[in-house]
Amino acid sequence: MLPTQGAAAKRYAQLESDRTPFLHRAREAAVLTIPTLMPPEGHTGSSYYDTPFQSIGARGVNNLSSKLLMTLLPPNSPFFRLTIDDFDLQSLAGGEGARGKVEEALARIERAAMQEVEATAVRVPVFEALKQLIVSGNVLVHMPKDGGVRVFRLDRYVCQRDAMGNVLEIITKETVSPLMLPKEVQELLTKPTGDSQLKSVDLFTNVKRVNKKWEVHQEVEGQIIPSSLGSFPLDKSPFMSLRMVRIDGESYGRGYVEEFIGDLSSLETLTKAIVEGSAAAAKVLFLVRPNGTTKARVIANTPNGGIAAGDANDVSVLQLQKFNDFRVAQDTAREITERLAFSFLMNSSVQRKAERVTAEEVRYMAQELESALGGVYSILSQEFQYPLVKLLLSRMEKSGKMPKFPDNTLKPQIVTGMEALGRGQDLNKLSQLLQMLAPLGNEVLARELNVDDYIDRLGASLGIDTTGLVKSPEQKAQEQQQMQQQQQQQMMASMAEKAVGPVAQGVMKQQGGNQ
Repeated sequence: MLPTQGAAAKRYAQLESDRTPFLHRAREAAVLTIPTLMPPEGHTGSSYYDTPFQSIGARGVNNLSSKLLMTLLPPNSPFFRLTIDDFDLQSLAGGEGARGKVEEALARIERAAMQEVEATAVRVPVFEALKQLIVSGNVLVHMPKDGGVRVFRLDRYVCQRDAMGNVLEIITKETVSPLMLPKEVQELLTKPTGDSQLKSVDLFTNVKRVNKKWEVHQEVEGQIIPSSLGSFPLDKSPFMSLRMVRIDGESYGRGYVEEFIGDLSSLETLTKAIVEGSAAAAKVLFLVRPNGTTKARVIANTPNGGIAAGDANDVSVLQLQKFNDFRVAQDTAREITERLAFSFLMNSSVQRKAERVTAEEVRYMAQELESALGGVYSILSQEFQYPLVKLLLSRMEKSGKMPKFPDNTLKPQIVTGMEALGRGQDLNKLSQLLQMLAPLGNEVLARELNVDDYIDRLGASLGIDTTGLVKSPEQKAQEQQQMQQQQQQQMMASMAEKAVGPVAQGVMKQQGGNQ
């Protein structure tokens, strides 16, 4: 069924009302952090943006975005692992001996997928998307077939979700030049008026969920672009509508900054008052008694270090006498800054102000801060990382960069974010266990502790593949057998020397007697 002419523009206008309160809050958050992330309505390239008096908001957004980027897309390390059910693996392998070959092939696919991620240069646009998520709570990521990644701010798209939070419809709005459109569309735009002067037009892209697939089309000035009609599977959508904080029953998410908007607003007001008050206090203004002997003209014209006739009691300097008031404001601003530093996981908030701070205390505080992002990791792994992997694998399979597997055989498993936090908790528990067992002595540990299993669990908690690094039981048995053989050879050589020694001495004595 073909879409109705002009339906996308009308539908966009209908969904704009639901987006308005979220867009308003996003702009309030941007004013206190990075204003250019969500500009006011009607802005242009020449618009001027007021800079906040405090910089903790911008620093916090950039710092948190960098941490999320390093966690979601770690460099030189895959953020997912391909798994296959035991039954599917047995049918694919055909035997127990071929299991290793299948796992090796999966590892090659993982490396190829990471090369595809690096080739598409997704880190820069993803960093931009993460900043949008932190400030506005919503962003749309589009991965076209021809490569690259596009990021849509909240003021450039609308969406609708069902009660479970699943996306039902997405509509984007772009202002483009007609020269970017197909020739047949350009002719349709110029026919009604006969005007050959091309101007900017609004391009709408409608992505709608129909049954078990997505249907997409584009329209401009009420005209559908025929070449834009298409569809794609439900789990392989190139459009990913992301949220920072999920609210049940709402089509849009809430921003991370929105949760701390009170502290940011208070700090902005206090910082502005302190800065303006400091500027007023820094102003040097001399007051001259009107009926005194010293003239204001003499004071103004006398050069620095010069001599003038007058009475010192006639001249005074204007002072605000507001030191205590400024100190209260500064102490309050410092407390708010510390709270915001904790909220945005800034390194300065990890170490407390004291003469002696242990490294273990710093590590503990850093881990506590990272654990606070557990909810953020979980929603981004479901709405961004998992769909990204599914889309990459599908495109690699179509382009022949990876072998074709039966449907629903490969199951990507995200190994960063929440999974990494879980491994970090396991690492701490393993370390605590060893510390608690240490008083028992090395002999008891060697007798009761399975060292091989402990090393395997330790490597897994650190995310390190111990294959080839830790000796296997077969390798250790072979080395032990070789050591035993060497000991036997040494013993036989020693026994031979002992047996040959007396015989050699007797022969030498006999030869000496004959001489």
